[in-house]
Amino acid sequence: MVDGAAARVFTPLAPDDPATVAGYRLAARLGSGGMGKVYLSYTPGGRPVAIKVIRPDFSEDPEFRRRFQQEVRAAERVQGLHTAPVIDSDTEGPQPWLATAYVPGPSLADAVGGHGRLPVPTVLFLVAGVAEALQVIHKAGIVHRDLKPSNVLLADDGPRVIDFGIARAADATALTSSGVTIGTPSFMAPEQAEGQRVTAATDIFALGQIAAYAALGTPAFGEGTSHGVLYRVVHAEPALDGLPDELRELVTRCLAKRPDDRPGLDEVLRLCQDASGGGELRRPGDWLPSPVAADITHRAAAPAPAQPPPAHGAPPTAPVTQAAAPTQTAAPGVGPSPAGTAPLTAPVPPAPSPPPPSGPHPPPSPLAAAPTMASRPVGPRHPGPPGAGPYGAGPYGAGPYGPVHPRPLPPRRRWDRGKTIAAVVVGGMVLFWGAVFSAGSDKSDREGSSGADAKGEAAKRAPEPETYKGLNLPDGYFLAMGDDPLKPRDLDDGGIPSELTYLNTTIDGANLGIDDPNGKLALLDKSQKGSLKTCRAETRFTDDVALKQLAPGSRLCLQTTSGHIALVTYRGHAPQGDPSDYVKLDVTVWRDAIASEDG
Repeated sequence: MVDGAAARVFTPLAPDDPATVAGYRLAARLGSGGMGKVYLSYTPGGRPVAIKVIRPDFSEDPEFRRRFQQEVRAAERVQGLHTAPVIDSDTEGPQPWLATAYVPGPSLADAVGGHGRLPVPTVLFLVAGVAEALQVIHKAGIVHRDLKPSNVLLADDGPRVIDFGIARAADATALTSSGVTIGTPSFMAPEQAEGQRVTAATDIFALGQIAAYAALGTPAFGEGTSHGVLYRVVHAEPALDGLPDELRELVTRCLAKRPDDRPGLDEVLRLCQDASGGGELRRPGDWLPSPVAADITHRAAAPAPAQPPPAHGAPPTAPVTQAAAPTQTAAPGVGPSPAGTAPLTAPVPPAPSPPPPSGPHPPPSPLAAAPTMASRPVGPRHPGPPGAGPYGAGPYGAGPYGPVHPRPLPPRRRWDRGKTIAAVVVGGMVLFWGAVFSAGSDKSDREGSSGADAKGEAAKRAPEPETYKGLNLPDGYFLAMGDDPLKPRDLDDGGIPSELTYLNTTIDGANLGIDDPNGKLALLDKSQKGSLKTCRAETRFTDDVALKQLAPGSRLCLQTTSGHIALVTYRGHAPQGDPSDYVKLDVTVWRDAIASEDG
């Protein structure tokens, strides 16, 4: 018999759930929330993953898709001890999705909801772990924006933060302006509740709320209607009656109304150490109370995905196992609930064999008609070294989580088809080209000096400048200096190097950067003259410049590998309240002012 608690954790797939997502066979549903549903699956090597499938209404919003793609790219760079890494995704398919490492542990919301407030040593270790996760997340240029108890999972060796950065994509869509709210009011910061600029300090406020929730068992600003909670977040003081004295300074400082008054993450870690008696925050494996730790054991016994249907004409296979119906559905927006220890699958008696069909082909298997989300062969795009599995060394170790499933072979590429013939042809051509190279080497030596002279002349010439005033460069767009007229292009456009880009994904809010391989960007001092000579001579190169470092009139020099030089003058940012996010620029371009590196 399947334990009821286990059924609440691993809900069997419903008829409208897909059977696979891009080749990942789904085993169960873990939960659902404001942005979509989360499913349990496995990599080809048997490692469990959590796959979040974005809601169809978000998928149909072009602005959401663009933001979601940017945020997933940034999230893939986050690799920390206290984060659940993004290991695969598809941001361009009919319904976007992303896969993260599955953490076999309850969320903080489930732990407190099921077992009550946590002891002080556990809270300190929890806060310190989340602070270290935020350090890694912020270093990757991401603000979490939706840090709450259901986004903090409790593993046996410490907390894991999930869903970092993804809420920002939803914040920018038309859906949010029409009443769809992303984020939990009880854990928002005042500036977030007022629609002001979100920074790293916003996550510090949420961290203080998490500490208070873990220690008190209730949110610091109470519960109730969204409007009432948000009013208290902005205007009222938190209700901290009963908060242990060891946590009071940490919590009250993190919950300061003004972002500038909140501590940085390094100071949060120091406050945790001071509150623990000044020692290191090291804990054995039993950092969690035993009832919460038991939930980890239950979640490690995750169900395996159903076996694929037999191939056409193949002999019958063993009976397919099927999960029992749930006794209670997981609450939307909340992570997995406590699990039981009983296995989740039970054998289903085989149905009587039907008589052989009279036609030439047997009827298709019922499993073959299950809905799917086909996109591309299963598996992470960045596999680790041989023998290490797709994640490399990780916290899960080797495999008790399910069977090893063979990875489908990718479709054969056009250039693969002629490999055998190509090998013979190449072997036959070696002698011919050897003779050609020998005959041409003398000619190359003679022409080498003239080529160097030509490059020198290209570096000395001073082409006529082209000036473009009042360009509005939106977030997620770039300028290619070879374009005439110069106009913004979407980063998703192919075939053109992204030279000067404007992106609003960093914790500082936004930046201007260069994506041209080996291109050069430099911020000029006020005393420097904005000229071709200055831009040629400048060597203080950087990849990007934060918008907060720029004032109207600030100038940047740009050199591209195509041989162009540009002087970019920053004129300002979109005014507050403008529905668009853009920067206003004046750009002067000297085309072919230096030797091109493209050839």
